[in-house]
Formats: sequence, structure tokens, C-alpha cells
Amino acid sequence: MTAVSSRWDIFCKVVDNFGDVGVSWRLARILAGEHGVLVTLWLDRLEALARVEPRISAAAAAQRVQGVTVRRWTDPLPDDVAADVVIEAFGCGLPESYVQAMAARAAPPRWFILEYLSAEPWIDGAHGLASPHPRLPLPRRFWFPGFTAGSGGLLRERGLFATRDAFRHDAPAAASLWASLRVPAPGANETRVSLFCYPDAPLPALLDAWAAGEDAVVCLIAQGVAAPALERWSGRAAPQPGSAPLARGRLSVHVVPFVAQDDYDRLLWACDINFVRGEDSFVRAQWAARPLVWQLYPQGSGAHLAKLDAFVDRYTAGLASAADGAVRRFWQAWNRRPHADPVGTAWVEFARIRPDLLEHGRAWAAHLAALPELAAGLVKAARDAV
Repeated sequence: MTAVSSRWDIFCKVVDNFGDVGVSWRLARILAGEHGVLVTLWLDRLEALARVEPRISAAAAAQRVQGVTVRRWTDPLPDDVAADVVIEAFGCGLPESYVQAMAARAAPPRWFILEYLSAEPWIDGAHGLASPHPRLPLPRRFWFPGFTAGSGGLLRERGLFATRDAFRHDAPAAASLWASLRVPAPGANETRVSLFCYPDAPLPALLDAWAAGEDAVVCLIAQGVAAPALERWSGRAAPQPGSAPLARGRLSVHVVPFVAQDDYDRLLWACDINFVRGEDSFVRAQWAARPLVWQLYPQGSGAHLAKLDAFVDRYTAGLASAADGAVRRFWQAWNRRPHADPVGTAWVEFARIRPDLLEHGRAWAAHLAALPELAAGLVKAARDAV
């Protein structure tokens, strides 16, 4: 598909460190690589992007990586020439001077407010709705990612499943991945877990359960993630990538370096269970078609728990009641829902249903792949608006 518009701008302010910048960067990459879009990503914290894309310089005001121009978002912007299509990621707002430049165009840009991902039923009715600017003749539309045909869909590269499945049959590629992470290849009868969580996750209790369990667990945690919890649990400084793991009972914990998005996909494909957080890693774990555990960004009002329930209702459809209950109880414990089961107790039940979740994960990923793809939908909407 060829994009109708010659130039797109994506604006992103980093709030959740990796979720919002991860989604914005992935969207920009797909637009440039698959739709021929000349896309600029305006970002206020380049150091966050540099963690997940090593080719990015956090010090550069402007650079071009993987077909995307990345520019530092400053106030005022160094260039207020408005693009043909403008993506306002997660309702971050736009610089006033840029909005004025949009209004000064002979034909106003197509302006999309990319919202946060949710499985809540109401988003189907809100997706695509107009949101006129309160002062200027600038049309805007809401774009809601989601899990239904009535939503904006999810980001998914062309050929993703074929690439995933080829990797799983490529022993040298897997060996190269483990070598790059500076961890040993998986051993026999080992459960390998990738873990990406927020600081408030009940991690020490889960580590205790793994250490005391019957099965060998090897947990891979990205450097800097959950370091205080690891130190409380172990009584010493968190390891550095490549150093000896933290070991207790049946558990070994390796700290691994942050990697680029494509390498993170490979990690998810190679692990037996993936703990993810936020939005971007959450979606990628679903494409990995492995058992997953999601931690939501905590909100003081508890709104994140309603979002958790909404997704679990969709995700567990078709699972036997025992598996459905095990998923719900462990995810609730991991997200610290009040009065939830202890995380160690819920883990034992969750671990028993891994075979069911593996089969279910494949079916769930195939189901989602039949729904709209987010970037392609935006391209079509921009073209149809002309």
C-alpha cells in the first residue's frame, strides 16, 4: 500500500519510559518501511528511545535511523512546517506554534489522536470519532488500538509470524541470541522466563515461589528493571549483564542488557513464559504466542484493574473454566488487586495450565492477526480523508 500523504509527524512525550516510546517508534518504523511514508518522530526524551534502539544518539537534535527521522521535541520547535498527517500519541498535546502552522495550511493536515490500548467495550464506539479543535478549523479523529474489528487494531509487521516461526526452527539464531544476552542456552527441563515489570510488582514473593518449586526456573530481567526488589530479595547488589546469576533453590536470575525491539521479539519467542508490562511489550508477547503475564501501569483510582478485567474477559474466552480461573487469579495477584490470592499460591496454579496456555496463545495470536492492523488503518484513513 502506498501512503497518500508525503509527510507524517508523530509527537510523543515519554511518560511510561518504554511503552509510549516503544509504540511510537514501532509505528514510525512500520509507516516508513511498509507504507513509504516520510515520517518524523518528535520525542522529548531521546534517552528513552536509545535504550530500545542502540543506533539512536540521545545527544543528537536530529538523526535518521531505519528510515525514520527522529528529532528532539523542544519548546519552541526548531521547525514549525506542519506535515500532511499528524499523530498525537497518547493525547500528549502539540506545541501551540505547530498547531498554528497546521491551521495556516491551505488544506488542514489529517490529525489523529492515538489513544492508549484497552479491551474495554466502549472503545469501539469512540474509535474514529471526530474531535474538532476548540478554537481552530482543524479536524481531529480519535484512534483507539484494540482487540476487535471495530477498533483501530494492533501494530503488526508484515510477515511477523513467518519470521517468528523460522526463528524457532533456527538453532544457530537462538544460540546467537543467548550469546548476545550473555546467558547460557536453556537446559533440559528448564522453564525460561523473561520478566519486565513495574517497581511495585510483588517480585520477591514470586522469586521465593520459584526458588522453592519443583521445577528449575531461569528468569531473565532487563538491567535496571526491578533492581531494588532484586536487591531486597538477594541481600546484595543486583548483578550486571554477563555476571554470575542470583541463585537460590531451583531458581537462577540473570540480568540481561536492554535490546532493540527486534531482538526483544526474539527473546519473547525463545522463552517459555513472558512477563510484560505497559503496552508495547504486552502486544509483542501476544504475537509471540507463548503464555504471558501482564502488569498494567498502576493508576491511583484503580482504573487499571478495570482494564485488566476487560482484557482477561476477552483473552480467556474459549479456555476451560479451570484455566480461565488460574489466569485470572495469577494476573490479579501480580497486579496487586486487593484481596487477591498470594502470588506464590496463584503461581502454582498458573504453572499447571502452561500446556493449555501454549495452545491457547497460538489460537489467540491467529485470531488477532485477522483483525485490523493499526498502521495500515491509519494510512487508509488518511487517504480516505482527502
